[in-house]
Amino acid sequence: MATVADSEVNVLNRTPSSMGSSNEKERIEVVEEEYQLEKPDISRPFPRDPNEMIETHQLTVRAVFVGCCLGAVVGASNIYLGLKTGFTFGPQAIFGFAIIKPISKALPESGLIGRLFGGPFGPKENCTVQSAATAAGGIGILFVSAVPALYRLGLLSPLPKSDIGRLIALTACASFFGVFFVIPLRKYYIVKQKLTFPTPAATAVTIHALHNSRTGAVAARKKSLALLWSFVAAFCFKVVSGYAPGVLFDWHIGWTLYRIGFTSIIALDNYGWFIEFTPAFFGAGMLSGLNASWSFLGGSVLAWGIIAPSLIKNGLAVGESISDEFPLVSYNALSFDDPSDFTTAPSPRYWLLWPGILVMLVYSFVELGMNSGFIITALRNIKFNANPRSWFRDSAVTDEDDEDESPPEDRVPTLWWTGGLAASTIMCCAILAKMFHMNVGEAILSLILGFVFSFIGVQSAGTTDVNPVTAVAKASQLVFGGISKGAHLAQAPAQTVNLTAGIIAAGSAAQSTDMTGDLKTGYLLRAKPRNQFVAQLCGAVVAMFLNVGLFILFTTASNCILHPEVTESCPYQAPSVSAWVAVAVAVTSPSLPIPSSSGFTAIGLGIFVVIMVVAKHIWVPKKYWQYIPNWNAVGLAFVAPQIPFSIAMAIGSVFNYVWAKRNPKGFDMYMFAVAAGMLAGEGLGGVLQALLAIAKVDGSLFGTAIGCPGLEFCG
Repeated sequence: MATVADSEVNVLNRTPSSMGSSNEKERIEVVEEEYQLEKPDISRPFPRDPNEMIETHQLTVRAVFVGCCLGAVVGASNIYLGLKTGFTFGPQAIFGFAIIKPISKALPESGLIGRLFGGPFGPKENCTVQSAATAAGGIGILFVSAVPALYRLGLLSPLPKSDIGRLIALTACASFFGVFFVIPLRKYYIVKQKLTFPTPAATAVTIHALHNSRTGAVAARKKSLALLWSFVAAFCFKVVSGYAPGVLFDWHIGWTLYRIGFTSIIALDNYGWFIEFTPAFFGAGMLSGLNASWSFLGGSVLAWGIIAPSLIKNGLAVGESISDEFPLVSYNALSFDDPSDFTTAPSPRYWLLWPGILVMLVYSFVELGMNSGFIITALRNIKFNANPRSWFRDSAVTDEDDEDESPPEDRVPTLWWTGGLAASTIMCCAILAKMFHMNVGEAILSLILGFVFSFIGVQSAGTTDVNPVTAVAKASQLVFGGISKGAHLAQAPAQTVNLTAGIIAAGSAAQSTDMTGDLKTGYLLRAKPRNQFVAQLCGAVVAMFLNVGLFILFTTASNCILHPEVTESCPYQAPSVSAWVAVAVAVTSPSLPIPSSSGFTAIGLGIFVVIMVVAKHIWVPKKYWQYIPNWNAVGLAFVAPQIPFSIAMAIGSVFNYVWAKRNPKGFDMYMFAVAAGMLAGEGLGGVLQALLAIAKVDGSLFGTAIGCPGLEFCG
């Protein structure tokens, strides 16, 4: 058990006689008991603590530097996880604390290094770390969805490294536009409407607890150690298992039983039913909870345990043999040599793609519609001043109705964000016109759609903690599909415009939604919005190069991400990429390439989802909503044939539930740290595996295929 420094024991107000080493355990127990915090009011900034340290410098070099480094970790983990299943997660506050707090104590405050990296570390500076990390790593969602779709359709160069300039420019368009228009969203959604933002609010509570002068030191040490050990364990396990995946990582039970004589059970493996010991998705289940995780598993059972086998049995879909020696069949084809096969002989995965996409779209829009009262009321209450001079004047200084508790000098000057918004708009128009052959009208429309989608995303994330931007942004594909058909564009240019506009709309909306959440964290902690804004800009600069580099790294190591082959086992199924490709092809083709049975099923499921969501909001009390399926997760299971991940998430959520019930104190202390460590550990382990593959020293060359189907390496 960790020891407690004398300076940390004194805050417990114990008498000097009780400070002996024999009472060490007792003192720690007192700290754990006092760590139980009261639930704060998350609609207003936390009350000022009279014992709280005075932070003279909230925007520091070390905070921005560490935040951007954490953004690299988050970006790497999110691209790895996103290419696996489409799930992404934000940074955890404990990371920044675990890195800077020890450094701040170890380094002297004098000297150049001490001035840059030493000195006291408080909650507001911790918030700066969080803002920089989110901005640097969050935009990676584009590289697990629409950007790879451009390559799958052959619309860019064969290899991403040949398009590095275009990719950086495209990322800059989405990233900076999203950061600049987040400021008015803060004033409206956080200050006036006082939306909850559950995860950012929980982050603020965590940061507040870590820096609590009475109880934070010991708790922070325990959390940091839990984070470190879970990270190291997940990282090492991921790297080592890459050399024996069939033994350590993937248990192909169907294949194993087939080899010992149960021949018909090979179908279990053909449909993707095997067990994977993935720390990342076990941790994802811990963070996502029972409802989302079991909805994901339920969707997998429905799609790949019931519908897919039925399609094969009734001849509505076909598989393709991938082995001459064993009865191994792939049901995951998404491209066909004969265009008529899209409708007459699809694979189960392609057939299931359309019901999955429609379920996610319908669920997102109907949920938005049922919550539209908030948005309509909000829009009616917006006060618009027709005087252009007022747009550049910081009127909050004299506004008697101003509810923002941040001092006017700490807020973002209006000229900063309006000037930046104008400059980023001009930059976007120039880049899209020069590099992607979009006219000014199309470029501006994509930016406007991004602005509209950001309202949807922020409203949803602020009330339900669900960000539907990726699903909702597919509406931009429908809009630009209509525009391209009206302009009689050929299919390839139409698809380029369709996906590029979707990248701008989805990317800017996702960035602004994430940034608004960070501003909520800062609002509760009384951090300076101006400092957060600068940190977000620094993170956005890093994001331009970081995410492009990570995308090139992963696609170089696993070219199947961009060019999937039926006969090749690809470790990255990239479900979001498949969805973007399918919609782009559908809205630009002369006729819809959708099997009729798939289309009717999609419509039927869509109607059922509408009824379920409306009934939930009208007749079901909120306390029972946890028992109603999350249809976004169900739809994702249709799109992503990654059953092992849904199993791992379901097990992780059950483990979390039991842990919280049996040991609530330990759960509160360690859960987020352990889950975050597992996510980051496997994510960075995946990055190292990609580097090993490029260096030609990975498991495919030096590992074993024992336990892998067909006796071929399955790492």
